[in-house]
Amino acid sequence: MNHDIDVKKVRTNCFRQSKVPGEFMLQMRVPGAVIEAKHLKAVAEICERWGNGSFHMGTRQTLDIPGVKYENIPEVNRYIKSYIEEVDVKICDCEMEADDYGYPTIGARNVMACIGNTHCIKGNVNTYELAKKIEKLVFPSHYHIKVSVAGCPNDCAKANFNDFGIMGVNKQVYDYDRCIGCGSCVDACQSHATGVLTLNKDGKIDKDVCCCVGCGECTLICPTGAWTRDPKKLYRVTLGGRTGKQSPRSGKLFMNWVTEEVVLGMFANWQKFSAWALDYKPEYLHGGHLIDRVGYKEFIKHIFEGVTFNPEAKVADDIYWAENEQRSNIHVMPLSQHKHAGPQESK
Repeated sequence: MNHDIDVKKVRTNCFRQSKVPGEFMLQMRVPGAVIEAKHLKAVAEICERWGNGSFHMGTRQTLDIPGVKYENIPEVNRYIKSYIEEVDVKICDCEMEADDYGYPTIGARNVMACIGNTHCIKGNVNTYELAKKIEKLVFPSHYHIKVSVAGCPNDCAKANFNDFGIMGVNKQVYDYDRCIGCGSCVDACQSHATGVLTLNKDGKIDKDVCCCVGCGECTLICPTGAWTRDPKKLYRVTLGGRTGKQSPRSGKLFMNWVTEEVVLGMFANWQKFSAWALDYKPEYLHGGHLIDRVGYKEFIKHIFEGVTFNPEAKVADDIYWAENEQRSNIHVMPLSQHKHAGPQESK
């Protein structure tokens, strides 16, 4: 299939190989899953002019256009130049070469996001704004990373199954005097969250702060406004989640109650960390697998370089993932096939 085509080069421009020889599917990035409606006209134009007339909403919130003939790819790349400039350069402030046509890399996948607090009553944060800032730090890059941003711990964006999963959390503020002891928040927390609220003998609320996930269900249900969201935006970050045939796993809690500055400081180090770990030779390796290769302790030395933590921040001392290795044998192999992290000494 496509024997005379440099599929790797075409894939770099965000074109995916098709089962039909000589055909590809363009994946257009939509950082944070929001674009102006006017861009959909350009998508329709590509579908009808160069594609097969159909359209697919990608599982990573990309705009996917199947049926593009190989010989038409250069023309499609020229056509989407204005879209890339509008979405990635102007809106996300990504650094791109002015003369480039098409996407320069597929390494960093589209940064996903739920709709967040611009619409959802449960959203604690503006997911789109954060996704745009992350896009600037991770794209363009030849180093593979998958990121998803959820507005609350409900995690509709499936952040738990990404290399980095980010969820908006909030330390709710309790006004003792406004509370009428109705117990609505207790019931809501028990039904929809972690059951950390109880009514005490005085008809007021006690809270087990250790197990609060910062969702805000108490604030949503309170009839008197005794519970309110703290204005300070905080985040939970999970690490190393992934799908796949060999070793799928849910991400593990990495950081909690951290500020946006901490999150962005971490992503600012991702490309530098990846380059070091791969001896400055990019390869098609998922971010979670790269962290596995390096080891958690070594990873945080690099990813937290120059990062200043806020007082509420909590960070995992160590992480123990729990994928089933018996079937895939991902860590059991001949010694000659063992992978190494960091710059290698020349033989």
